Amino acid sequence: MRQHPISPVTEPLQYRAIGVVRGRYVPDDAGQLTRGHIHTEDGTVIEAVVLGRVLNLMRRHLDLATPHLWVVYPRFRETDFLHLQMVGVWEPSTLATNSDGAETTDGTPASAPTASEASAEGATPPEPQRSDALPEGDDYFSVRGELIYTRPESADLVIKVRQMPRPDGSRPTPFKLQLKGTVPMEHLRHFVSLDVRRTGQQLHMERFEVIAPMPQRGNRGGKARGKGQGDRGPSRDGARKTSPRSGPATGGPATGPHRNAIIRPGR
Repeated sequence: MRQHPISPVTEPLQYRAIGVVRGRYVPDDAGQLTRGHIHTEDGTVIEAVVLGRVLNLMRRHLDLATPHLWVVYPRFRETDFLHLQMVGVWEPSTLATNSDGAETTDGTPASAPTASEASAEGATPPEPQRSDALPEGDDYFSVRGELIYTRPESADLVIKVRQMPRPDGSRPTPFKLQLKGTVPMEHLRHFVSLDVRRTGQQLHMERFEVIAPMPQRGNRGGKARGKGQGDRGPSRDGARKTSPRSGPATGGPATGPHRNAIIRPGR
């Protein structure tokens, strides 16, 4: 039985971006629950979409007129405007939690709360003794990925998050999250783990941990090995490559010391 809506990290370089937001979900169309906005307790209105079986949970078990602690994936489709993908709700005081299944879209396996999945399938009685509050508090996010931009003077960060391959084998495009916080420049191109808090439409870093430098992929200069080197350096055996001028004028291989031929008139 899971005690937290966000699963523990299982691999050092495990990418993810997931968090919780408390608020009242208001669909744009009463007949279509898939798109709407979350009205938070601090007065912020955040664009949101509903994913997977959370729709069944909404229709059968939740009172959308009251606030809930939603489990969400953060995105920024527009600068300075947060966009949330809703994948579950954490409410163990009223919802059963006997399943480990979770539907994900950003490469974070089993990160959605089991409460939503169990209730959507119509499961066991609730456990009112359990608390809905999390140790990290509301509006907490866990972000893990590559630090590709940091500007300490303006407290701007950009984290690249890669996603797991789809069932058909295709790889989704990595996405970027714009955060507020200060990370020194020497940690650029490192894999980092961040504890983040939502404030209004922004995500503010509270703590960071540098996990490891990111492996370099290929030659950043764009040239294949062994091409375009000419006689600029030694060959693999340590000898400098000879110039083409050391061979005969015909371009064939040199077989010995090259001597210039002297042509005399009449011969």
